[in-house]
This record gives sequence, structure tokens and C-alpha cells, in this order.
Amino acid sequence: MATSPKLDAKIPEGPLQEKWTKFRSTVPLVNPANKRNLEIIVVGSGLAGSSAAASLAELGYKVKVFCFQDSARRAHSIAAQGGINAAKNYQNDGDSVYRLFYDTIKGGDYRAREANVYRLAEVSANIIDQCVAQGVPFAREYGGYLSNRSFGGTQVQRTFYAAGQTGQQLLLGAYSALMRQVALGQVKMYTRHEMLNIVMIDGKCRGIIARNLITGELERHFGHAVILASGGYGNVFYLSTNAMGSNATAIWKAHKKGAFFGNPCFTQIHPTCIPVSGEHQSKLTLMSESLRNDGRIWVPKKLEDAKAIREGRLNPNDIKEEDRDYYLERRYPAFGNLVPRDVASRAAKERCDAGFGVNATGEAVFLDFAYNLKYKYGMMEANKRGIKNPTEQQLKELGRPIVEEKYGNLFDMYKQITGVDPYENPMMIYPAVHYTMGGLWVDYHLMTTVPGLYALGEANFSDHGANRLGASALMQGLADGYFIIPYTIGAYLSNEIKTKPISTNHEAFVQAENEVKDQINKLMNVKGKHSVDHFHKKLGKIMWNKCGMARNAKGLQEAIEEIRSLREEFWKDVKVPGSDKEFNPELEKAGRVADFLELGELMCIDALHRNESCGGHFREEYQTEDGEALRDDANFSYVAAWEFKELGKWELHKEELKFENIKVAQRSYK
Repeated sequence: MATSPKLDAKIPEGPLQEKWTKFRSTVPLVNPANKRNLEIIVVGSGLAGSSAAASLAELGYKVKVFCFQDSARRAHSIAAQGGINAAKNYQNDGDSVYRLFYDTIKGGDYRAREANVYRLAEVSANIIDQCVAQGVPFAREYGGYLSNRSFGGTQVQRTFYAAGQTGQQLLLGAYSALMRQVALGQVKMYTRHEMLNIVMIDGKCRGIIARNLITGELERHFGHAVILASGGYGNVFYLSTNAMGSNATAIWKAHKKGAFFGNPCFTQIHPTCIPVSGEHQSKLTLMSESLRNDGRIWVPKKLEDAKAIREGRLNPNDIKEEDRDYYLERRYPAFGNLVPRDVASRAAKERCDAGFGVNATGEAVFLDFAYNLKYKYGMMEANKRGIKNPTEQQLKELGRPIVEEKYGNLFDMYKQITGVDPYENPMMIYPAVHYTMGGLWVDYHLMTTVPGLYALGEANFSDHGANRLGASALMQGLADGYFIIPYTIGAYLSNEIKTKPISTNHEAFVQAENEVKDQINKLMNVKGKHSVDHFHKKLGKIMWNKCGMARNAKGLQEAIEEIRSLREEFWKDVKVPGSDKEFNPELEKAGRVADFLELGELMCIDALHRNESCGGHFREEYQTEDGEALRDDANFSYVAAWEFKELGKWELHKEELKFENIKVAQRSYK
């Protein structure tokens, strides 16, 4: 298989371990005086966006940052709970840069680019040093050393964490660095602004069109380069763990202007989320993967017990140990409850489909802390205190403070949402859409197929293949922003030092703004009968049922036709109240859902073309005898990069994946 001539990954020559070092030593540089004359636009203020903007401003570039929230601190990165991976080997348990690289490639089911993933593993340790220097309050051991815990898909402890709010603390660190540059005048913040188009001049990205969400005014902004760090597209499913404002508009507008979209069907279903409770819900809540360190996942062994629990006739605490099916421990003894997310999610679905679900809808399993609370932490405390033969109640009382210290805010959140105390009763969990491994195709420099346009963090496809390991999203976002883009962007900008700022009166800016005006006017003038949410919910059900945890050719073909019909109905019957010259959240949503209705079709087309199962992409026709994903390396060991032609039509380009440092094998966590 040959890589498409339109795709050049620009991977440096030489041994894998030396590629990044060699690149940094030979990449063209921009001298400090010239940096002051170069303007960079950053769209998105989460971990990738804030860290990139702060780092680039520190280097001397003039930076503009755009976010649709009222503060950079409200970016969805703040919701990340469990931790961030780094190959520091503090636990002396055999970790290394290579092992993190290997775990990430294997966890992604061998559908990621070796060079990018190794670089990610290589810079991971620097991230922790950077964040500690910023004052991020990582958890520490009694002696003061940074603490680690395990996450799925690994057999070492490499995850650094700050209780159950790691994303928030990391974002506050990046935000502090960003606001320092704002105060120095190196960064100009544009809050409550949404990017609605990119501006192309002579084949290069030269700026954006943004809408002021308070006044409705459209604004033109020039940049020598544009960085998209706007997150993923999980909200195409309507119900997800993403913030309700999270959207794909920035990357989708870039895609329609020439940026290829990589692996759009690779979406991650997170196994530990609070289950759907009814039609009234507008989002779902994540329960951190870190809970799988000490929580054991189970369902009753007997169908009659599961039915009794569903009907409220039986308390799960009354089910004897021998009548519980710890199905992950049974099926995957080597990794147990810490298998990767795609594996754990499918296993939960299989049990629930077989009739063993434990909530009223039949779509939930138990995550139970009773055993480790008592017999791990309780017994540990009893031994420290010299208590011989402690009672069950004593063990419970002794273990609870330790669990509270590790997971207290997560337990409190679960109780507030469900009304159930997880210290007394097992949590109920079920898989939900959480993350998207697909995104804009980028090369080794993180540049898209549009010169001058970069994509960072979840907005690109780069590092996670077909399934992301837990605690690696924060790692990628900060690696891209702090340690990669400050080097790689110089390769492009070193050739732009003679380019003077282009007037925003240029015809390309006028045309790009008119395109935005036309769509806004079109949305406002439909004046239909149904709300935006009406169509978004319908789209979400199509995507979840036919392009969700399991897919098949028949369902995907139906989904494509249904999405096309729904899109046609949307443009005939959507109702957008208010005016476009004011703060209008319904208009914002309408634009985003219009993009989802196009993106959803591409996701289904991509899933239909990939006749194999890998990671989060599970085609029911392609599975092993025991229900595991069955890859087809001979025909599908490539990145699918889709080029937009016209509405409903895309051209597929392939980037061949070459594995020279890892032996490709069928994944096994048994």
C-alpha cells in the first residue's frame, strides 16, 4: 500500500529514539527580532491552546487567543479527573519511555504513527516538571514524593494526579502562564468569540472570521499562522461526557477549506459513566477511570438476581460473593479491571445485552469499592494500629478516610447526581461517548494539509490510533502546546518573516466573512417549527445506535441515509428564535448542529469503508470467536484521511502506517 501523494508526514530520518532530538537540532529558527513581527492565532483555550499560546508568547511571538467561554478557565479540559501519564518510573516498576510508547501504540490497536507516539512518550516527563514548577498540586506520598496510580491498558503505575480534579489543576497552571503573557501584552484574549471560518490567501491560512457572541458582530483577524486547539467532536452523539458547548465547528470549517480529516470514525466510549436515566438528559457525567484502581466491576451471575435488582426487590449488597460475576477479572486475568476503555466498554455491553444489567433500563453494571475499602485499606490501617482480628465494621471505618482522600470528590459528585451513597452501595456505571481519536490530519510538525494551519490536542488525529489510553489526553494536549509546537511552527514561520501583516480588507477576508453571513442568514430565515435540540437528539440517536459502541454495514448504510434526510429536514424546519445581532445561544447551537449533521455522515462513511474491527471501531462482522476486535492489517493498516469535495462527497487518501520498532500482533489483555 502506498501513501497518497497528497500526504507528507514529514517524519525525520534516523532511528526512532533520535528523530525528535535531531529535528530540534536542525529545525529552522526565527530570531527574536523577527518573532516580534509575526502574529499567531490560537483557537481554543484548553490545555493545548493555553499552553501553546503561553509558550509562543514567551518566545516573543504576538498571539491572539479565541475561546467561546467567558474565561479560558472554563475550557472543557477542566473536567478531566483521573490523571496524566508520564514515563518517569518513580515507582521503579519497570516503566520507561519505550514502554509508554509501546502501551500507547498497542492500546490504540496499532493504528497510530510510530514517530509521533514516541515523541509524545519522550516529552511526557518534561510535562510533570513543568507543571510542578507552576505549582500544580499533584498528590504526594507521605515522604513528599509525587504519587502515581494505575490506569487502563498498562501494568505499571505512571499516572500523576491531583485527587479527582487533575484537569482543573493542570488548566489553572496553563491559565496562569497564559495570563502572565496577557498582562505583558504578548497575548490578546478574545473571550466569548467563536471561530466560524478560516481565511485562505494564495493557498495559505492567513486568518479567521470570528463572531462576537455577545453582540453578534463578525470580526476579521489576520495571522501568519493559525492553531486550532478546539477539542473533539463527541457531542455529535448529543449525549456525551463533553461540556454542552463543546463542538466541531472550528475543525469542520477548516476541513471544508482543505484540511483533511483523519480517522473520523475512531470515537472513544468510556466504560465508567453515570448511566442514562431518561429522555430529559442533555449530557452525561464521567466517573474517572482511576476508580477502576480500587473499584471492582461486576454483575449478578443469576438472571433472576439481576431482574430483582432492576425491579428494586433486591439490594446488591445482599448478593453473596460467590453469586457475583467479576467479568473483567474473569475474562482478562492479566489486567483485570484495568483493561483499556474499548475492551471494558464492550464487555459491559455484552453483559447487559445478555440480560444482566442492573438499573431500570437494564443498561448498567456495578462498580463496587466495598472489597478494597475493607480488605485493602481497612486492613492496612488495622495493621498499622496493631488491631488484631478487626471486625467488618472496623475495617469499613478504618478504610473510608483513605478512600475519601483518593476519590472523595468523585464519590460526592456521584451522590449528588444519583442520590446513592457509594460508600454504602456500589456505583452503577455504563459506557458513554467521551473522546474522539479522529481529528484533522496533521504531519510530524502538527500542520494540517492547509499550509499555515495547525491542529493540537484532541482536534488532531495524531497520537492515539483507534483507542486512547486513560490519562493520555492531558499528556498529549500539554506535550503539543508546551514542547512540540514551539519548535515545529518555526519551520514554517522562518519562511514568513518577509510577509507583512495583510489588511483584513483583503478580498479573501471579505469573501470568508460573506460565507459566514450567508449561513447565519440561512439559519435565521428557515423559521421552522422544531428546536435545534430536536434535531440534535435525533442525530445523536442515529449515531449511538448505528455508529456507536458496535457498528455493522447494514446499520451504517441506513445511518448515512437517515442523516442525509435529517439534514434536509433541519434546513427546512429548524426554528432559531431571536436575532443574530445579539447574544443568541440558540443560533450558536444551530450552527454547531448544522456542522454535526455533515460530520456525522462522514463518520459513518469512514466506519463503513473500514472493514475491520480495531480499538473503538467495532464492526460486528469482524470479531474473533470470543468477541474481541479482529483487525485486518493487510488491508487497513493506514490512516484514512478524507478530503472534502462537496456536501455529501469526500475523497479518501491513505497514509500507510509502518511499524519498524514494534511487532504488530493481535491485542491481548488476558
